[in-house]
Amino acid sequence: MEPGNLTSVSEFLLLGLSEEPELQPLLFGLFLSMYLITVLGNLLMILAVSSDPHLHTPMYFFLSNLSFVDICFTSTTVPKMLLNIQTQSKVITYEGCITQMFFFALFILLDDLLLTVMAYDRFVAICHPLHYTAIMHPQLCGLLVLVSWIISVLISLLHSLLVLRLSFCTALEIPHYFCELNQMIQLACSDTFLNDLVIYFLLAPLGGGPLAGILYSYSKIVCCIRAMSSAQGKYKAFSACASHLLVVSLFYCSMLGVYISSAVSHSSRSRATASVMYTVVTPMLNPFIYSLRNKDIKGALERVFRLTGIQRTIILRLKKCP
Repeated sequence: MEPGNLTSVSEFLLLGLSEEPELQPLLFGLFLSMYLITVLGNLLMILAVSSDPHLHTPMYFFLSNLSFVDICFTSTTVPKMLLNIQTQSKVITYEGCITQMFFFALFILLDDLLLTVMAYDRFVAICHPLHYTAIMHPQLCGLLVLVSWIISVLISLLHSLLVLRLSFCTALEIPHYFCELNQMIQLACSDTFLNDLVIYFLLAPLGGGPLAGILYSYSKIVCCIRAMSSAQGKYKAFSACASHLLVVSLFYCSMLGVYISSAVSHSSRSRATASVMYTVVTPMLNPFIYSLRNKDIKGALERVFRLTGIQRTIILRLKKCP
């Protein structure tokens, strides 16, 4: 197959999760529902944290940032998939594909780094409670989020620029529902040695580094909890990090599931199906995980709904007034 000029590549075809016509309405309804739940749930989380002064703490500051990233992360892939199903078109432009790949890499890196920062926050809160406010001051919290953004933008930009230098063959079908970095590299006809080298070079610090930081933080947390004398103190400490631990487990287990499914079946379609877990399901579940057992979040949400109900009542009464 002869490689084409890079400038002649104008579009790719996203094959999606299934090409069976009878499944398209089901997929559209399912992903639309999950997307709306994800956006609404994470927006409510951001609203609850921003509207309640009692939640203006480092933990909830990081949580609201995670909710914002989850909205952006899901919005990078799902709306385009829904549009393709609705219009019965699989086309995505070359520029759109590169843009989607950039933002997908950006927000998945941000998710990973923010989870690591949140693990450090829980470590300080449980192992150094007396110095928590002194260590986790607003300037440090803002700096940690800013550094996470900078690292994610630079790494995503690097990968995107390296893909821009590639030329592609005439077969431009992507067996996925979004433009993924590995799929783009596999489609290239030109030499991808530099792309592969950068991926493997960054895999350890960006993949293993955050995971190692999370594992180290929780190893220290477990040691601190075991050293506590009161059962109530142990339960309170465990409850403080249970939600985050569940979200971290969900994130990394779903990523591991994608790797295992692709290694076992060697099918790009099975990899695409498995990736739904971390691209759609995990961001959808995060607000529920953090709010179901959290009295502070529940209270803040109740106040938001109560205030919304009062405002709606006032507006209706004003409309009835002559």
